[in-house]
Amino acid sequence: MKQLQIMGILNVTPDSFSDGGKYHAIDDAINHAKKLIDDGANIIDVGGYSTRPGYTEVTGYTEVTVEEEISRVVPVVEKIAELNLGVDISVDTFRGEVADAALRVGATMINDQWRGTFDGSILDVVKKYDVPIILMHNNTHGIYQNVVDDMISELMESVQLCKDKGIKDENIWLDPGVGFQKSRDEEVEVMRNLDKLVEKGYKVLLATSRKRMVKELIGKESTPEERDPATAATTIVGINQGVHAVRVHNVKLNRQLADVYMKLQGDL
Repeated sequence: MKQLQIMGILNVTPDSFSDGGKYHAIDDAINHAKKLIDDGANIIDVGGYSTRPGYTEVTGYTEVTVEEEISRVVPVVEKIAELNLGVDISVDTFRGEVADAALRVGATMINDQWRGTFDGSILDVVKKYDVPIILMHNNTHGIYQNVVDDMISELMESVQLCKDKGIKDENIWLDPGVGFQKSRDEEVEVMRNLDKLVEKGYKVLLATSRKRMVKELIGKESTPEERDPATAATTIVGINQGVHAVRVHNVKLNRQLADVYMKLQGDL
């Protein structure tokens, strides 16, 4: 098994639930990107649109215009690309215009929290630039007969949308969508069955960092930063079930944990 890929989170928003406002200025964002890379990140995920808990289809999508999202994301992506830091640059967006603007200046992959269903043009953009797209499980209803089976089924529907656009299999990643339209019990069920998603043959990204599931599993009030060790426990669960990558805030902790654990297992 190859080294676990670690995606470091770089929110360039004023209102992210975990680190909103910390890296909104471009110099701060670039310095943090460098730190994430020094700590062991293989991918930097730049997000200009908050997905903090409580956002809804109505309030979330009207707060930030396409132009504002582009103005937040593109300068940071362009600067990271210019520095040639040796990592992939992902952009966390569900809008085709934002994806196109970011890929034009050096982004190398797209992370779509609506799995290509909110703005179908994003799939055309991904095909145009021939880059990977992460399809994160999300829907508008949050009602399941079986959360694992339904999550996989809906993700495979998005995989088919990609195939219909001519996107190559190796450019399709899947994310089970912990923290989105699922109860905590449903999220735990998803975590226990990640291998079923991995079995579909696509790279799987696990994104649990500092989320409410982790908070509730800890069982007491905690700051986002205090959830990092428990987040690392979810990384171990992911490794054991074959995920390709994790998306985290605390790269250093997860890099050390993943590498040591995999060496002890004989997988690295």
